[in-house]
Amino acid sequence: MARMIFLLRHAKSSWDDPSLPDHDRPLSKRGRKAAAAMREFLRSEKICPDLVWVSSARRTRETLEALRPFDHAPKAEVKPALYMASAQRMVELLRQAPEGARALLLIGHNPGLEELAVLLAGDGAADEPLVRRLREKFPTGALAEFNFDGPWRRLGPGAGKLTRFVAPRELA
Repeated sequence: MARMIFLLRHAKSSWDDPSLPDHDRPLSKRGRKAAAAMREFLRSEKICPDLVWVSSARRTRETLEALRPFDHAPKAEVKPALYMASAQRMVELLRQAPEGARALLLIGHNPGLEELAVLLAGDGAADEPLVRRLREKFPTGALAEFNFDGPWRRLGPGAGKLTRFVAPRELA
């Protein structure tokens, strides 16, 4: 079965209140604007996941809220294990995705999210222009789309084909 994995780094967070723990930082004004631009992009491209997994951090949950409403309401789950997760930990979680899910949107954090994207693309794709861009920087609010064939439990290095990489600055 063909599947799609969308990796979305949370939008820009605010550092206005230095007393807030990292987990509790909200989106900045710029982040809210970028998330709204990504919402419009998702709609224009008719991207609507079946399932959304989001880190428990405030900025990731606010990013998800800014993306709503989707054309077809996906099941959304807060996954505390995604907060600052390593690429390997995210692979472990993705391997447990329900087999009925065809398109999964994961909203998380760097450096793990960028490392996961590079891992999914694999070493053989390093010369492809999209992969080169992704390896340079995975900015806040950016979206990477991968196609993957097979069951979720087989997800691993090189298993995904990067088909799209979009940063908010490209949408303005």
